[in-house]
Amino acid sequence: MGIAVMIVSFAILEGFRNEIQSKIFSFGAHLQISKYDTNNSLEVEPIGGPRLEKELRRFPQVKYTQPFARKTAIIKTTEEVMGVVLKGIDEHGGLSPMRENLVAGKFLTFNDTAASTDVLLSRKIANKLRLKVGDDALFYFIQNPPRVRKFRVQGIYQTGLDEFDEVYIIGDIRQIRELNAWPDSLVGGMEVVLRDFKQLDRTSDNIYENLRYDLKLDKITDQYAQLFDWLQLLNRNVVIFLILIIFVATFNMVATIFIMILERVNMIGVLKAVGATDNQIRSMFFFRGLSLTIRGMIYGNLIGLGFCAIQYFFHPIPLDPENYYMDRVPIYWDPTIIVILNLATFLTSLLAVLVPTYMVSRINPVVAIKFD
Repeated sequence: MGIAVMIVSFAILEGFRNEIQSKIFSFGAHLQISKYDTNNSLEVEPIGGPRLEKELRRFPQVKYTQPFARKTAIIKTTEEVMGVVLKGIDEHGGLSPMRENLVAGKFLTFNDTAASTDVLLSRKIANKLRLKVGDDALFYFIQNPPRVRKFRVQGIYQTGLDEFDEVYIIGDIRQIRELNAWPDSLVGGMEVVLRDFKQLDRTSDNIYENLRYDLKLDKITDQYAQLFDWLQLLNRNVVIFLILIIFVATFNMVATIFIMILERVNMIGVLKAVGATDNQIRSMFFFRGLSLTIRGMIYGNLIGLGFCAIQYFFHPIPLDPENYYMDRVPIYWDPTIIVILNLATFLTSLLAVLVPTYMVSRINPVVAIKFD
């Protein structure tokens, strides 16, 4: 049961952490480069996209880049009014992780010539504005002179994170270029996706040292520090949980071997009386304990992995997205963690089996034969 609980717990905790991270990365990538500005507004001065993209390709840790631009707007329907941020993306940049967050409709359809009028709304915004897939909505952009655009709801997404669901609408970056009178070479900023998120700090320092003086670089862990601090706290809880479970499993194994020895004190006395050595008797209990350990680990892996497989493929256990940021219990398959768990359990169980077997050497055969 100990190995089964550990496998299920790690699969769920890692699944939860990876699910939250993927939702954050779908909106902000790992790094974000924009024009250096003391203004805290979401709308920033434009930068040259092709030139910056060419410079970023020189870094081996950069997987791909995607240009973006943001513009604040007010959505007006027949019944509601709401302020939002329109985030424009490029059809070549992809924002492919965003496709995984769709709960209704389709992803944006980009035209070859004109800017697409399709947008993606979050489920929370769609519910507040009473919009559904296929509806049209008027976007009012506060600028000089003010502009109005009619957009069509192409799809509805849901991340469960209020930082995104209550603010952002996804659209074509060419719409923002037209509103701001930018040429095709200008973008609001560049999002950078790395090959290895664990190299975030090192790679960001390397890129920052080679950036032009008028550009700034923001790490995703700084932009959403509270979320990542919370995920880091989950990692600490995982370590504590692992130690507690292994301790309980080890204690149970020690208790089991002690009981086996106490139940067979008479047998140990007889074996010693006929010439059996302590090492021979000790090895008998050791291999018996080893057999129990291996059998328990096999059953534990079958139960743990079986439960994870059922949840992964059939999702029988749902969650409330309002509280857990996802609609089902997530499962993440990590063979390395499973191997480490089994290895750690096996080694600690071996030590747990060895300790009580040394009790055999203290048993006096004369007293043991009379033991009741």
